Amino acid sequence: MNPVLAITFTQSERLWLLVGVAALAVSYVVMAKRRSKYAVRFTNLALLDTVAPKRPGYRRHLPAVLLLLALSGMVGAFAKPARNERVPQERATVILAMDVSLSMQATDVAPTRLEAAQAAAKEFVKLLPPRLNVGLVTFSGTAVVKVAPTQDREVLLAAIDQLRLSERTAIGEAIFASLDAIKTAPPGPDGEEVPARIVLMSDGETTSGRPDAQASAAAKKAQVPVSTISFGTPEGVIYLPGEEGPISVAVNPEALTKIANDTGGTAFSAATQDELKAVYKDIGSSIGYTTELRDISGTFVGASLLVLFASAVMSQLWFSRLP
Repeated sequence: MNPVLAITFTQSERLWLLVGVAALAVSYVVMAKRRSKYAVRFTNLALLDTVAPKRPGYRRHLPAVLLLLALSGMVGAFAKPARNERVPQERATVILAMDVSLSMQATDVAPTRLEAAQAAAKEFVKLLPPRLNVGLVTFSGTAVVKVAPTQDREVLLAAIDQLRLSERTAIGEAIFASLDAIKTAPPGPDGEEVPARIVLMSDGETTSGRPDAQASAAAKKAQVPVSTISFGTPEGVIYLPGEEGPISVAVNPEALTKIANDTGGTAFSAATQDELKAVYKDIGSSIGYTTELRDISGTFVGASLLVLFASAVMSQLWFSRLP
C-alpha cells in the first residue's frame, strides 16, 4: 500500500462504536425476516398481487443500507482519521555545487557533459518549492559561490546558463564554499536554524585544494548532508591543445560515494542526461518536500452526510417517509 494514501485513526479506540452499527445491521436483518414470515403466514398472496402488484423488492432495503454506511462514516470521523500528505518545505537551504572542470566537455553524454548537466540542473531548480533558498557553487581548481542562497529562480537559471570550464577539480573546496554560502542564508522565524543540504555533481575526483575527508568532516560537524551525483561514463575522453591524442576522463564514483556516506547524504550515479534529470527529481522530492500527518475527518463527515442525504431522498421518493 502506498504510505502516502494509508489512513491512520489517531483515536482508534473509538472505532469500537462500529460494533453498535453492526448490531443495528443484524437487528435490521432479523426484523426484516420476521416481517417476511408474518406476511407469508397471514396474507392472501393472490389478493396481494391484485391489490398491490408492484413490490418494492431490494429498494426497501437500500435506504437502510445507506443509513448504516453513513453511521459507519460518522464513527470513522469520530475516530479522527489522518493520512500522510506530501507538502512543500517552507524553510530550507539547498546549495547546488556543479563541477566545471575541463573533463565536463566530454561528449560521452550528448551533447556534452556540461550542457547535459546545465539542462538537468535548471529542471532541478524549477521543481523545488518556491520558498526554499537555493544557491549555486561552481568548482574546478577552486570553488566560487556564483549565487548566494536566494528564492529568485531567474537569477539561478541565468547563472547556470553562464557556466564556463577551467582546469583541475576541487571537490573539497566546493563543499567548504557551499558551507560558507549556507551561513549567509536567512534564518527561520525567531532566528532558528533552517535545515540545509548540499547537492554536489561531479565527473571526477579531487586534484586540487583541501582533501575530501576534511571537507566531509566539516559538513558532518555542521550537520549538512551532502548528496552526490557522479555524472558521466567510463568511456569519456577529451581533446586538449598540444596533446597528441584523447585524454581519458572516466567517471570515478567511489570518492563521491564516500563523501555521501560520511556526511549522511545519498550517492547517485547518472550516465545520461535523462538519468541525471531523474536523479535530480528524486533528490528534489526528498529535500524539497516533507510528509506530514493531516486530519481528514472532514472528508469522512462530508461523505457520510452525502450518503445520509441519498438515503433520505430514496426513502421519501419510494415510501413517502424518512428512513
